[in-house]
Amino acid sequence: MRHLRGRAERPTAGDTRRVPAEVRGVAKRFGATDALRGVSLTLGQTELLALLGPNGAGKTTLVSILVGLRRPDRGTVRIFGGDPRAPATRRMIGVTRQDAGFPPTLRVDEIVDLVRAHFPNPLPASDLLERFGLVSVARRQAGGLSGGERRRLAVALAFAGRPSALFLDEPTAGLDVETRRAVWGEIRRHVASGGAVLLTSHQFDEVEALATRVIVIDRGLFVVEGSVAEIRRRVGLTRVRFDAPGLPQLPGVADLQREGTTCRIYTREADRLVTALARSGTPFSNLEVAPVSLEEAFVAMTREWA
Repeated sequence: MRHLRGRAERPTAGDTRRVPAEVRGVAKRFGATDALRGVSLTLGQTELLALLGPNGAGKTTLVSILVGLRRPDRGTVRIFGGDPRAPATRRMIGVTRQDAGFPPTLRVDEIVDLVRAHFPNPLPASDLLERFGLVSVARRQAGGLSGGERRRLAVALAFAGRPSALFLDEPTAGLDVETRRAVWGEIRRHVASGGAVLLTSHQFDEVEALATRVIVIDRGLFVVEGSVAEIRRRVGLTRVRFDAPGLPQLPGVADLQREGTTCRIYTREADRLVTALARSGTPFSNLEVAPVSLEEAFVAMTREWA
């Protein structure tokens, strides 16, 4: 895992036309706000790169620049060596935007066919409808879809052109657990077949389940990069959980949370803390010592930056 100052590059070799995405020194400003402040990254083949960050960190702005919907104020972006705004380049990628919308009077199957028509070798419409659970609503107008159905349609369209790279901005927001896991399966299948994915998400279990690499972005800069395990280790904390009627004085407590008789302690000295608890004479039960989750690590890091 690396601590960064806006750069999260990995070395690449060979023909740059085979590199799914390269970003070099990209900056974007909206009024008085610096949305991106000179960030750089490389997305490799068969990689699923997840961007994590608080609201307003710059995730959606970066995705919009990567897929050619916005121009950077400075810096360069290349998708498979080409300009992301060029039609030939766009036919190589699939996109799900956070704010995707559809003409309300068009039917689902009409929208699917409209998007498929932009690609030389699209997936069959029946395949898309089946894989993303849209068969039952295929003849329904988009204006009559539920939020979850609209989201499933938005993700399905990203796969319509058999893309080599996917750029997915909060793809499973608002989906139920079963549907989320089905979408995860499609994303995994894409990576296993040689594709690349750049994903933004606020759902830490999603990132833990899918990502081969994580970049944490804060206030327009990349600040940490590594695998999920490396991000967890970065904070150096262990979670110690137990039930007890009272709590003795314990060493090495970085953070303490209590709900009723349940104590949750975050520490960098788990062995010392548990030994002190056992020797304290305080009755306790249901002792659990475990690494912090990605979400807990992220919360700890954002406290450091505040």
